[in-house]
Amino acid sequence: MSEQGPWTVGGKGVIDELTTRRYELAGFGKPVGMGQRPALLIIDVQYRTVGTTPAPFETAVEEFPTSCGEVGWAAVGNIARLLAAFRENDWPVLYPHVAPKKSYDSGRLGAKVPAIMDIPSKGYEFVSEVAPEEGDILVPKRHPSAFFGTPLVSYLVEAGVDSLVVTGCTTSGCVRSSVTDAFSYNFRVSVPADAVYDRSPVVHEVNLFDMAQKYADVTTTDALLAALPAGG
Repeated sequence: MSEQGPWTVGGKGVIDELTTRRYELAGFGKPVGMGQRPALLIIDVQYRTVGTTPAPFETAVEEFPTSCGEVGWAAVGNIARLLAAFRENDWPVLYPHVAPKKSYDSGRLGAKVPAIMDIPSKGYEFVSEVAPEEGDILVPKRHPSAFFGTPLVSYLVEAGVDSLVVTGCTTSGCVRSSVTDAFSYNFRVSVPADAVYDRSPVVHEVNLFDMAQKYADVTTTDALLAALPAGG
């Protein structure tokens, strides 16, 4: 699988040549590939992260302050394609997600982003285009990583999973922290760059670059679909 690049926003490079060259000289960014039993993680693809309808960011945050707007909806379309392939092959699909927050959940995130504590109940519903079905696994979480304080690893071990395809929101937050933890557990990790999203295109690209160098194969939905192992 080829890495997504060239890490640009609006036609301008986000990663400077010095940084790229230093990673190349150090030997980072080699592809790992995928195993024979992948699972799909769909992280926080709830209306609170995309809005109830596609809208520019400035409009979307008026509905939900945690919304990423239209870029989220663009990613949903690609997540749906991956989801269809995983269901067709009867591979595991898991939904790490944030449950409605209570006062005792505030923690440091509530202090950093107070608006996250007041999301209406609609915001916590799964986006219908990629919503869970019977047989999918829901993984409620209270922290960025899908692994921290959850039984996710147990589910993956029971299902015989050796590879993870990580999608959802946000590239720099819950996606990245889940990717680094998956890497630490020795899973092979793939991130389709067009099936994850963030509120900032620069932050999105920088985190994709860094994950590609250290923790995951960063690719596209098209390339990933072509590289999936044969059969379920």
